[in-house]
Amino acid sequence: MSGVSRAPLSVLDLVPVASGSDAPTALRHSVDLAQQAERLGYARYWVAEHHLNDGVAGTAPAVVIALLAGATSTIRVGAGAVQMGHRTALSTVEEFGLLDAAFPGRIDLGLGRSGGRPPGGEQHGSPVPLVDRRTPEGLLVPEKVSLAALAGSPRFALQRELLQLPGAQSADYGEQADIISAFIEGSYRSDSGVRARVVPGERAALQLWVLGSSGGESAQVAGKRGLRFAANYHVNPAGVLEAVHAYRAAFEPSEQLPAPHVAVSADVVVAPTEAEARELATGYGLWVRSIRTGEGAIAFPTPDEARAWRWTEEDRALVQDRVDTQFVGTPGQVADRLEVLQRATAADELVVTTITHDHDDRVRSYALLAEEWSSSRRPRRLVQTK
Repeated sequence: MSGVSRAPLSVLDLVPVASGSDAPTALRHSVDLAQQAERLGYARYWVAEHHLNDGVAGTAPAVVIALLAGATSTIRVGAGAVQMGHRTALSTVEEFGLLDAAFPGRIDLGLGRSGGRPPGGEQHGSPVPLVDRRTPEGLLVPEKVSLAALAGSPRFALQRELLQLPGAQSADYGEQADIISAFIEGSYRSDSGVRARVVPGERAALQLWVLGSSGGESAQVAGKRGLRFAANYHVNPAGVLEAVHAYRAAFEPSEQLPAPHVAVSADVVVAPTEAEARELATGYGLWVRSIRTGEGAIAFPTPDEARAWRWTEEDRALVQDRVDTQFVGTPGQVADRLEVLQRATAADELVVTTITHDHDDRVRSYALLAEEWSSSRRPRRLVQTK
């Protein structure tokens, strides 16, 4: 059936720590933002999992989700995503089964392949023709950036060492997804035929997602198992079209999902004027640089702190794709770019992540965007055919 539709908006929160602040304050701000997001009509509120970063406090998604779900009443709350590289399927279902028991029907479980490994994976280029690196709809798809420094970072090696027990190896990602689904369905049997039940967890009303940045293993796992898929434009804009294309090409209907379902993320900053929005976004490039060099996310800097940084050409090249694909501007400007992202990816949902130094500016950004996105005065040009 054909119809005019604008994708629902959701929130991705990294629980960022601002310079001059601390982790307890970041957690309180996340609780407040979740409450505001619920009031503003956002569909979901996701938190990510990161470790050994001075500027990110979301180290344990299940704990943060419990805090956020307990402070809200209707919005879905979940992980985008837990790092399965250092987890077992059993511990994951036990954690999220408990969350579902406490907050039934509101919990999303997003599965990420990483766990002490830097992001990456093979990319084969855009599945649609690009002109000046843009799709026919106008979405910028930059060249892939080398993350060799990140891959060779001693901090990543240490993170992997500390997250896993001595001698442990990451389990096969596809097998983990299968076991998680079997635990939730109540159909799990070991290779020798022994049944194992996860209580709470079995028959939990969890919504399963797979998150991915390219057309590699994550997209294939999600598609072949009929799971929902979230593509990370805000993390790897070069791979977003490949990711959604590979997922849809691999998709096989499941009991949970009869047709492909895609969410796409974007990093945005909204303010009443473009000049103010760009001022609020000044620290973004320096913050991305800290991540991509392997140093770990720094506390999010003030505009003045960011302007004081002495940039090298190598630094600028390392972050240019992220800076160029951050949607910064007035509510109308950012909404226009989100519409382009939706058209180019045929996204069913959009996930927005916003970081500013001041919490009130971040809340206002989400409020301005929600008002613009839902406005009856805004032309509805998007057509999705299912």
